[in-house]
Amino acid sequence: MFENVRKPVFTNKRSKIINAALMFGLGVALGIFAKWMDNLSIDNTIFWQNFLETLDLGNVFSEFPIWLLIALMISVYSKDPISAGLRVLIFFVGMTASYHLYTIYFSGFNPLSYMMIWYTITFISPFLGYISWYAKGSHKISLLISSIILGAMFKFCFAMGFWYFDFKSMIDTIIFMVTIIVLYVDVRTTLLSLLIGIGIAVILSGIIIM
Repeated sequence: MFENVRKPVFTNKRSKIINAALMFGLGVALGIFAKWMDNLSIDNTIFWQNFLETLDLGNVFSEFPIWLLIALMISVYSKDPISAGLRVLIFFVGMTASYHLYTIYFSGFNPLSYMMIWYTITFISPFLGYISWYAKGSHKISLLISSIILGAMFKFCFAMGFWYFDFKSMIDTIIFMVTIIVLYVDVRTTLLSLLIGIGIAVILSGIIIM
């Protein structure tokens, strides 16, 4: 339908099934890991736990940017937009289900109201994954999509408003830089989408309070 924006490369059914299974497994693993990090009581005398505290992974996996980046990578590196949407959906189904079940059975409570936010994101994720796939193209539509994604990520990764700007953390900054790399097409296009994205982030700062 939008082959002039980005041309899909279709793969065989077996490859699609294998990739879908891998995305589900990745989602399940990361959902469990995220909740395990929530429950972990850090002991600074243990090297690997001290390392986790330094990276602040507990907070990283409880916020939007890392999940948006993972979903974006799944989407843009898929071969076609339909596969992109389905793989993103399967990933979020695995992640949200494992996170929710782990919380119920190992943390002893049911965070249903909180999980409804993630279930809503899961519901709309295939549409967003489908659209995001086109961000890697060389068309004006791709530029617009890429700019919107960068604007949203800029807003989530940094503390900002109409009159201020600050860094949240090293990890958030790295996430934003990786997002730029993932969406990279060429220097001119990427710089233009970044500038437009920052403008979008400024507008979002007046709408979304983070």
